[in-house]
Amino acid sequence: SRTLKALNYKVTMGKNFTDIDDKIIKKVEETGKNMDEITSFYIDRYLEDMAAIGIQRPDIEPKATESLQAIENMIQTLINKDMAYVIDSGDVYFDTSKDAHYGDISHQVGDDEDNQSRVAHTSEKRNPKDFALWKACKGNEDICFEAPFSSGRPGWHIECSAMIEKHFAHDHGTEAYSIDIHGGGADLLFPHHENEAAQSRCATGHELAKYWMHNGFVQIDGEKMSKSLGNSFFLKDALKVYDGEVLRYYLNSVHYRNDFNFSEEELLTSKKRLDKIYRLKKRVSPGKASAVNKTFKKSLLDAMSDDLNISIALAVIDDIVATTNDALDTNPKDKALKKETLANIEFIDTLLGFGGKEPFSYFQIGVDETLTTQIETLLSKRSEAKKEKNFERSDAIRDELIALGISIMDTADGTLWEKT
Repeated sequence: SRTLKALNYKVTMGKNFTDIDDKIIKKVEETGKNMDEITSFYIDRYLEDMAAIGIQRPDIEPKATESLQAIENMIQTLINKDMAYVIDSGDVYFDTSKDAHYGDISHQVGDDEDNQSRVAHTSEKRNPKDFALWKACKGNEDICFEAPFSSGRPGWHIECSAMIEKHFAHDHGTEAYSIDIHGGGADLLFPHHENEAAQSRCATGHELAKYWMHNGFVQIDGEKMSKSLGNSFFLKDALKVYDGEVLRYYLNSVHYRNDFNFSEEELLTSKKRLDKIYRLKKRVSPGKASAVNKTFKKSLLDAMSDDLNISIALAVIDDIVATTNDALDTNPKDKALKKETLANIEFIDTLLGFGGKEPFSYFQIGVDETLTTQIETLLSKRSEAKKEKNFERSDAIRDELIALGISIMDTADGTLWEKT
C-alpha cells in the first residue's frame, strides 16, 4: 500500500482475522478459556509484532465472528442460485460443477483434501472437488452459530469472500471485480484462493479480485519453517536480538514472490546497508528537508512499480548514498545537498519504511541497560565538568566514552551519543 500511495492512488486496505476454526476450538478445549480471550490475545500479539517492524495498520480489520450475517447471506444466495447444496447433516457445500471458471486462478482442479479431512460427510458430496461453505455442529461441545441451514460455523473459504463483499462493496459499474488486489501466501493459491474466487464469482456475478499476489515463505537452511520440522522461531524472539527496522530491511531485501532463506550473515549485511543510510543522515543532520531529488524518486518508484522490484530499489538507494557521500567529501558545507539528502531519506521512509529514526537514536539500539546507565552517568559528569570549565576533566570523560565504543556530539539540545 505504501507504493500505491506514493503513486497517488487512494488506497483502502483490509486484513481479515479468522477467529473461528478447528485449531481455535481445540485451544478453547485445552485451556478452558473462551474463544474471544484466545483470539484477542493472539491478534494483539500479532499487531504488536507488525508494529515493531513498521507494518502499517490496515484501514479495515474484520473478524469472521463479526461477519456472520454477511457469511450467512452469501451462502443463502449460492443456495438460491442452485450453486450450493445442503446435505442431511446440515453441512453446506459449493457445487464446483456449476462454475465454468473453476481452476482459472491456480490451474488446479483436484479434490480439496482439506475439506475431506475437516468434514466427515464426504460421501454425500456431489463432486469430489466440492468444498464446505458451512459445517454443522458435530456435538454438544462444538462451538456453533445458528443459521437457516443448521447450527454450525463457517467453512474456511466463505469467510473471506463475505468479508470482502461486506466491507468493500461498491458500485462496480463496468469493473468486473470486487477489489483490485488480493494477497496471501503461495500455499493459499489452492484450494483457498481458488475456492474464494469461485464462490464470490457465483454469488455476485463478478470476479473477486483483478490481481492476485502470492508471497513466498521464510525458510531455514532451505526448508520452509514449520512446527513439525522444529525449525521455526517467532518474530518476538528475533526482536529481542535485532531492531525491528533492521529486520524490516532484511525481510524487504528479497522479492516478495521468492522464498526467503533466513541467514544471520545476510541479516548483518542488511544491517550494514541500513547503517549507511543512517550514517549519511547523521552527516546531514540537523536541518530541514527541501524537495526530493526527482531522478532518485522516479528511479525508486519505477523499481517498485515493476512488481515491487525491491532489489533494484535497494540498489538505487545504495547508489545515491554512495554518490552523496562522495559529493559531501568534496564539499562538506553544501547546504542545498544536505537539505535534498534529508528529503531523499524522508522519501525512502515513506516508500519503504526505513530511515525515519533520528540517527543517534538508531545507533543506540541494542545497547544494554547497564551500559546505557554508565554512559548517561558519564555524560552527566561531563556536563558538570564543562559547566565548571574543567575542560581537562571533560576531555578525559570523552576519552573514557571512546574506550567504551561510544562517540558523542554536542548540540544545542544537549549531547547525543551512539555505539560505534
